[in-house]
Formats: sequence, C-alpha cells, structure tokens
Amino acid sequence: MEMKKIHWIGIISSLVMIISSLFFIETRFFFFIIGVGALIGVAPFVFSTINETRIENEKEEMFLEFARNLVESVKTGTPISKSIINIKDKSYGALSVHVEKLANQISLGIPLNAALRVFAKDVNNKTISRALTLIGQAERAGGDIGKILESVTEAVRTSDKLRKERKAAISTLVVQGYIIFFVFVIIILVMQFQIIPMISGIAESGTFGIGGVTAGGGSQEEITISFLYLLLIQGLFSGLAIGKLAEGSIKAGIKHSFALVLMSFLISAVANLIFGS
Repeated sequence: MEMKKIHWIGIISSLVMIISSLFFIETRFFFFIIGVGALIGVAPFVFSTINETRIENEKEEMFLEFARNLVESVKTGTPISKSIINIKDKSYGALSVHVEKLANQISLGIPLNAALRVFAKDVNNKTISRALTLIGQAERAGGDIGKILESVTEAVRTSDKLRKERKAAISTLVVQGYIIFFVFVIIILVMQFQIIPMISGIAESGTFGIGGVTAGGGSQEEITISFLYLLLIQGLFSGLAIGKLAEGSIKAGIKHSFALVLMSFLISAVANLIFGS
C-alpha cells in the first residue's frame, strides 16, 4: 500500500494522542486515550483497504460492460483494435483510465498483445488478467474473434455471478458472526463486573482460599486490561474470519475486524466508566 498524506496525518495524530496520555497515567482515562490514539493511527489504512476493495469490485463489474461493448463492435465486422479505440470514450468507472491508456497505445501502433499485457498489469486483477490473456491469444491465433470474445465475456459474467451468489448465501453467517461476537462481549462484561467481584468478595471474607484477585486497585485494573485485550483479539480474528467466509478474502475482512475492534474498545471503555469503581 502506498503511503499517502492521510496516512501520515493519522500516524502523527496517533503519536500525539499516545504521548498526551502520559499526562493521565494515574487515571482511568490513560488506556482509553492510548486506545483512541491507536485507532486513529490505524483508521486511514483500514479505510484505504476498504476503498481498494471497492475499486477492485468496480473494475470487475466495469470490465463486463467493456467486454460486452467490445463484442458488439467486433460482431459488426470492426477489427478488435479499432473497436477498442471506438469505445474508449464510454464511461467505465474505475476502469476508464486503463481503457483510455489501452486505446492510446493501440493508436500509437503498439501491438495488441503488448498493449493488453500492459492493461492487465495496470489493472492488477486476476479475473481480468485471465480474460485479457485469452483475448490476446485468440487474436493472435485468428478465428472467429467475436465468438471467442463472447465466450470470454460469458465466463467472466458467470464468475462474477457466482461470487455475488456466494456472498448473498453467506450473508446470514456474517450476521451470525456479529451476533456471536456480541454474545461473547456480554459474557465478558458479566464476568468482569459481576462474577469476578463476587468471587473476590468471597475470597476476602475467607470462605474460599482464593488469592491474587482483590477488589482493590492493582489486581482489578489488571483484570480490566486483560478482558479488554481478550475482546480486541476476539474482534480482530472474528472480523478476518467473517471476511474470509463472506468474500473469500482475508483482506476483505479488515473492515469487519476494524468495526469489531472499535466496538469492543468503545463498549469496554463505556462499561468501565459506568460500572468501574
């Protein structure tokens, strides 16, 4: 991922927040400020990843439109190179700049196969790259390029349709994943604010010989931090698992991880401010 201005702003803001937390080191706001600083630093990278994923999906959808227009033009008897030049001015969203570059290269006399290889490299999408390789080989081998283009388009369309159907079928599992996570959060909060203090009280009264857990400052703070770490780790890996199930990509799960980690942190912080002693 290329570092941009927004990333550096996030990193600098994060460092400022973390350094400023030193002024609250003896208060309950210390870890809250550190957490906010860390989230501020990570947020630009997460949003950049989400945007990249959105652009990748848009490229695949627009490539289908590009391929359909190319098929229609080639079927009229126009050579594929000329067809690409003719349709370059149509809107293809995130793919438009790459289509224009492809058409300009062909206009300058660059061989179609070489231009398609550059196009595939610039787009950097496996599905599109495979389709472009087939188109290039078909053009070089000769034959009915129109039928070949139509077959390639149908294959890409089928792949996109299956991906969307899979995402729709898995959507219920995504909802279940979020529900399971929130149930886990509730269990942790009940343990932290109900069960642990109750056990601590029993231990202090001498009913059971349980040591090391007290209702006082140090140990209670350690328990709070431990539960927070547990929630953050659970949110991180639950989000990655949800992304892998829903979209078949760990990268797609980063947005779920960020959302769950953010909610874990905020819920834990608010709960500690309200119920903490």
